[in-house]
Amino acid sequence: MTDDRHRNDRQHEREEDEERHGNAPGGGGISIGSLSGGAVAQGDGAQAEDRSERVGERPAAAAATPPPQAPGRGGMAVGSMSGGALAQGRDARAVDASRQLLTVTPELLAAVREMRMELSHRVRTPGDGLDEVDGELAELQAEAGLTGQARRTRLTRLRTLLTSGATAVGGLASLAAVVEAISRLVA
Repeated sequence: MTDDRHRNDRQHEREEDEERHGNAPGGGGISIGSLSGGAVAQGDGAQAEDRSERVGERPAAAAATPPPQAPGRGGMAVGSMSGGALAQGRDARAVDASRQLLTVTPELLAAVREMRMELSHRVRTPGDGLDEVDGELAELQAEAGLTGQARRTRLTRLRTLLTSGATAVGGLASLAAVVEAISRLVA
């Protein structure tokens, strides 16, 4: 009788421990309605990494449907996922190190050339940010010249730099054309 009670106590302790750590049978998990890229992990030492390189526009989002029901306590439900990383378990870790490459338009390249020409005629002063802007533009030209593409992160960083007011590019005639061409690409 004592052995049975001991066994039941140990089983009860195990179940309580599993519940405390989110590993109760039937609990947790990840439920995804539509997955068109990315990485997903779920279990004990779960890790998920998306290191893909996507070229072109992001895939169109799936039709607006409610996410599936979360699979139990501690679970996650995602309606549509088109890249990124998701992890759910005890030692969960998710890393999205993916890169999206966008095809650079001739309009953007022309505007960048024009802006660099305008910058070459500007007198530099300490803290004006013009060298930083010119460097970013040069890197964009080099990347686009080799592949015809540029990383989305490079374009968004450049647009932020140009529109933040932290540089003296506000008076350049080509500013609007560069910002508009980038905005069309990363929209």
